[in-house]
Amino acid sequence: MDLVPALEEPLNQPLKSVLGPATAKVMAEHLGLHTVGDLLHHYPRRYEERGQLTHLADLPMDEHVTVVAQVADARLHTFASSRAPRGKGQRLEVTITDGSGRLQLVFFGAGVHKPHKELLPGTRAMFAGKVSVFNRRLQLAHPAYELLRGDSEETVETWAGALIPIYPATAKLESWKIGKAVQTVLPSAQEALDPLPDSLRAGRGLVSLPEALLKIHRPHTKADIADARARLKWDEAFVLQVALARRRYADAQLPAVPRTPSPEGLLAAFDDRLPFTLTEGQQKVSKEIFDDLATDHPMHRLLQGEVGSGKTLVALRAMLAVVDAGGQAAMLAPTEVLAQQHHRSVTEMMGDLAQGGMLGGAEHATKVVLLTGSMGTAARRQALLDLATGEAGIVIGTHALIEDKVQFHDLGLVVVDEQHRFGVEQRDALRGKGKQPPHLLVMTATPIPRTVAMTVFGDLETSVLDQLPAGRSPIASHVVPAADKPHFLARAWERVREEVAKGHQAYVVCPRIGDEEDDPKKAGKKKAAEDEADKRPPLAVLDVAEQLRGGPLKGLTVEVLHGRMQPDDKDAVMRRFAAGDTDVLVATTVIEVGVNVPNATVMVIMDADRFGVSQLHQLRGRVGRGSAPGLCLLVSEMPEASAARQRLNAVASTLDGFELSRIDLEQRREGDVLGQAQSGARSSLRVLAVIEDEEIIAEAREEAMALVESDPELTGLPGLRTALDALLDEEREQYLEKG
Repeated sequence: MDLVPALEEPLNQPLKSVLGPATAKVMAEHLGLHTVGDLLHHYPRRYEERGQLTHLADLPMDEHVTVVAQVADARLHTFASSRAPRGKGQRLEVTITDGSGRLQLVFFGAGVHKPHKELLPGTRAMFAGKVSVFNRRLQLAHPAYELLRGDSEETVETWAGALIPIYPATAKLESWKIGKAVQTVLPSAQEALDPLPDSLRAGRGLVSLPEALLKIHRPHTKADIADARARLKWDEAFVLQVALARRRYADAQLPAVPRTPSPEGLLAAFDDRLPFTLTEGQQKVSKEIFDDLATDHPMHRLLQGEVGSGKTLVALRAMLAVVDAGGQAAMLAPTEVLAQQHHRSVTEMMGDLAQGGMLGGAEHATKVVLLTGSMGTAARRQALLDLATGEAGIVIGTHALIEDKVQFHDLGLVVVDEQHRFGVEQRDALRGKGKQPPHLLVMTATPIPRTVAMTVFGDLETSVLDQLPAGRSPIASHVVPAADKPHFLARAWERVREEVAKGHQAYVVCPRIGDEEDDPKKAGKKKAAEDEADKRPPLAVLDVAEQLRGGPLKGLTVEVLHGRMQPDDKDAVMRRFAAGDTDVLVATTVIEVGVNVPNATVMVIMDADRFGVSQLHQLRGRVGRGSAPGLCLLVSEMPEASAARQRLNAVASTLDGFELSRIDLEQRREGDVLGQAQSGARSSLRVLAVIEDEEIIAEAREEAMALVESDPELTGLPGLRTALDALLDEEREQYLEKG
């Protein structure tokens, strides 16, 4: 898939040759901008209208802001201080107004002279600084400022146009300095190579790329901004979709061995023993998968399923079909706990069909082996041998499966569980183990809105399982406001005791482990702004377990599970819990995916506001897996009106994961959600919003597929090839940084 080298163009020029080394260094270090093209694609976040000022009344605390306002008055005070004991200290206080509110600016010491001369009452200027509070009043200390005079030729030229662009800035580089730098390089925009084919641009009435860059940085009207954004959104959507379409196209050219199950083989024997019938959804998705497996190019399918919708069963049937056809299947899990869990549930579901080559094994049986990094040498050697000889039809493991030493006899199918924890490169490394590229099935229990799936997993076909199997119980979810209503928390522990008295079990989930390495001082540094008032470190598994054993759950068997325990100890704890020997399991999010204990009916999530929406949904899916109804209690000390509480109310109000993933995306920056997919290209979305711009993404996908089908090498489109190069470089770079 080699693309032609990028054409030499002015946009590839390094910034230091245009702006000077000092400015270029700050831009590279603080904003990640290295070339003229990078700077031209650093778009304004919003625009100030000359006549309409920012509302000083709405300034956010502790944020770096840019305001346009008028000086109301300026006063110079002298005072005595340790540095100026004879009353020679100077402080300039300037009050600015914009009609909605007033804001104080302060300058000290030698810094007072220039503003004292320039900031006279009636002067208008742009001010930038960090909002702080002094004597219960908002202020900016030593703000940078730029006078907006109508007479200076240079200023008029620089701020030409009625709209002042406000750029994403940093303390080291104010918005208007970025604006001036953009003005310097803006003439180069005329040379920008257009990535969109002319026919597409004309058909959709989009302006050219040079015109879009000019209009987004120097708009004269709001219509200019709208034109520019419409065009630049198309660029981002289309270039990304072409990259994905090319990956799909290249994959489709690869040869693969068709795998068709035999009518009286392992799959048929397994189906005969199932104590229930498959849901309609499972049957439909299985058919899509079996159709793909029967073709002579590799399947690339994403299987999305709600927590507990029976994805594992669908994946197991696909693996059995491949074993039937003489191949081997590998299932890759993100953690050891999960790999062991899958191994246990697969061997239980298969019974004597998993005892190939052993006494008591059924007629069509195969061997199912486990391969993880912490296995003993002898067990590992035996597992590797079983894979190399083909004795083992199914292997379940962690990324240890990707290592060089692992050889397969004939790898036919790779199943990846929880895709967002594996990068594209890891998928490719495992696929490289087959004599010919194996088929690939990726499973995720994190429901992904359609547009995100098209943006992140656009190289995969998608199947969705949205029905729960018969016999699965609904889960009731409630928020427990521990600070406002402490008696609600006491009632929560009573509910746990009631469930245990009925013979059921409970999970208690905490955000932190609580051992020495898990230092609360460090944990405190990462607080969100809304948690600032709440200085307490997140609750920890070890502390909470101790308190519960001696307090509200006294007399019950309470065990702990977390990621830093030895694998054997983790496994032993999980076995005891699965067997019903433990009443309450206090754990971190290691239980988030795949843990299946149908007898567990209640989950209490401590400090629930510290988890993301989709994570809470995942965790909740661990209860209500049997015939008894499930209960999930979200404990939080956040106040009723906070954004965190609203997020918890949303989780409590619906069990629809797709609905929640939309809420999640609307509440968080998209980069976080897309970033979970470990894919650098998606971080290049600057103006495209995956939820709002659903139509553009869907149309861009169709256009990209049609273009790649008719011209996979993109022959007449040098601009598109250059844009793809830039995108894929960024993706590779991001991947390498993640290591």
